[in-house]
Amino acid sequence: MTLYGNMIPFFVVSAVICTVYMVSLFRNIQRPLIIGGGVGVVVGLLGPLSTMAPLQSCTFAPEQNLLDFWFGVVLFALGTGVVLFFTQWLVRFFLAKGVDAPTSVETQSTQGTYRSNLLIPFLLLSPTIAILLVFLYYPLVETFRLSTLLVRLGAPRVAFRCVSNFTGFLEPSGFDVIALTLIIGIVGAFFGNQFFTRRNQTLVANVVVILGVALAGGFFNRILEEDFRLVMFNTFFISFFIVVGGLILGLAIAYIAYQPVKGAMIYRTLLIWPYAISPAISGIIFFVLFDPVSGIINHGIELMGGQGLDWLRDPWLARMTIIISSIWKTLGYNILFYIAGLQTVPKELLEAAAIDGANGVQRFRAVVMPALSPITFFLIITNLTYAFFNIFGTIDFLTRGGPVGATSVSIYNIIQVGIRSRDLGRAAAESLVLFVLVIIMTYYQFKTTGRKVTYGA
Repeated sequence: MTLYGNMIPFFVVSAVICTVYMVSLFRNIQRPLIIGGGVGVVVGLLGPLSTMAPLQSCTFAPEQNLLDFWFGVVLFALGTGVVLFFTQWLVRFFLAKGVDAPTSVETQSTQGTYRSNLLIPFLLLSPTIAILLVFLYYPLVETFRLSTLLVRLGAPRVAFRCVSNFTGFLEPSGFDVIALTLIIGIVGAFFGNQFFTRRNQTLVANVVVILGVALAGGFFNRILEEDFRLVMFNTFFISFFIVVGGLILGLAIAYIAYQPVKGAMIYRTLLIWPYAISPAISGIIFFVLFDPVSGIINHGIELMGGQGLDWLRDPWLARMTIIISSIWKTLGYNILFYIAGLQTVPKELLEAAAIDGANGVQRFRAVVMPALSPITFFLIITNLTYAFFNIFGTIDFLTRGGPVGATSVSIYNIIQVGIRSRDLGRAAAESLVLFVLVIIMTYYQFKTTGRKVTYGA
């Protein structure tokens, strides 16, 4: 790795920030401050290497443009933050005592807790860890490596591109580059504060976060490459309505299906079976339904005296078709879990609420919904994962990303770029962008919705 002169100020700033933080941490856990300062200096100097070493510090090379340079600054800070986070966690785990120490297997005193040597859990988890290393972490590292290269599928040679596969998504001016860095820094500082302090978010903090995300979204919409901007819009728009629509409709049908009526098991099974089919089959089924020329839906509309709609050639109708087919695909999964959740709702609480004069809507809102909060939280995460990663088959068989890219979401575009356009480097970069977005959204769900989950009566 080459050490360029323009990197030295950033190393100094990184070392100072890490030193101040670690000294403060060692003071809180009543450990020698000189050791904390030394640990902070080491983290501040070595932390950035976690991102700079794989890139060979290419973003700081004199020949790089301004956008690549500031992108490198963001990666520099990201590497420092990640190493600092894990270092402070290890310090708390091994050196802290009392309320400052994370709970470990050896220190738990809950009645019925299995207590053993600290190595035993890792030994028992070793098969799972090995599978994760081979099938998750190694592919992730390989994807990062590919994202820094110019790679053509089937071509014998590759070329190092530094971060051009990432910055190729952006078309900012010089001012936009600086503003982008500030926005990422502010967002990173917020999440870092959440990691380090574990404070509960207040209403004001949530409002600030929502406004910040809205402003950042508008800013990114301004500087994103035109084609990539449309892909990101489609991804978030379609995913939002798949998750929200699927949960609302799933809960409504599950609540009706849960009622004690004759033959309930039969129609509950029929409601669940769509989840057993693949997204590709779902796309074929809805193509038969919504085909503008021979589709059953338009045929029914015309029988009622109306005019058939161009479902697959109108951009907005095509998006709605994808949303409807995806909701139908996941509906059985949501119904299955909600029916199981409804069986755990304490009937005593419903009876007590009825005695107190609560009507059906009030009982549902005050008793049923809190009892279903763990199920709802779980379904938000799983439906979000499906909407981001598993709808390729539906889109490919139903609209093929059209019309004019209106249904080309991120996962579909990644496969199009990587396999059909044979540009593996750019596809790897897009997949990492999607991966980071899903991590951020999942983390935010855990920090907000996760706190509202109630377990037990």
